[in-house]
Amino acid sequence: MSTVLFAACSGCSNTKEEQVGSIADSTLNVNHLIALDKQKMYLKYQDGTYRWFETGIILKEYLDGETDGTPEMVVNVFQTVIGDSLSFDTQVYKMQHFDNGTFAEDSIKGFWIEDFPLVDSLIKVPYDSAFNLVMQVNLPKPHSKNVVLRTPIGPKACNPQWVFGNINSQLWLDAVDGTIRTSNPAFPEGEGFKMPLGEWP
Repeated sequence: MSTVLFAACSGCSNTKEEQVGSIADSTLNVNHLIALDKQKMYLKYQDGTYRWFETGIILKEYLDGETDGTPEMVVNVFQTVIGDSLSFDTQVYKMQHFDNGTFAEDSIKGFWIEDFPLVDSLIKVPYDSAFNLVMQVNLPKPHSKNVVLRTPIGPKACNPQWVFGNINSQLWLDAVDGTIRTSNPAFPEGEGFKMPLGEWP
């Protein structure tokens, strides 16, 4: 829900777009782009007030078709606190990379919901490994081009998750140990927990 709201509001905020590479070498390396955007946030907010909340990926092909996991777009989402303990505001940043070599940065006043901040040291399974593990598992693949790295908030604590799929079907891969599930581990099946209104993978 937070991603949808952010996308809907992006037209009313400041957007910068620039060319960051040629079409000839425009393969999007997810791990490199995460590191690059985190470095940009660090240089902008060296006091450490920023937090990394999500990395979203749109693939070129559907997960249940012929795909090698090549991204068409990668989006990193951050939040920062501006001000001091007496007067402060939060800003959400979206850094968007496209396979034609372009980059767009967007921000709005607000706060990110439904996720805990991502912690580098907990992410042991990078995107390429996560994709390969999901493709090898003997489970139906969602008819979707969406992948997102997030740590969902719920009644049960869980590790960061690579989520492959959409609102209809998902495969959740634990970014710490590689365990694959078909449902959100923050809301374990069979324990009577209800997903919050508007929740999505």
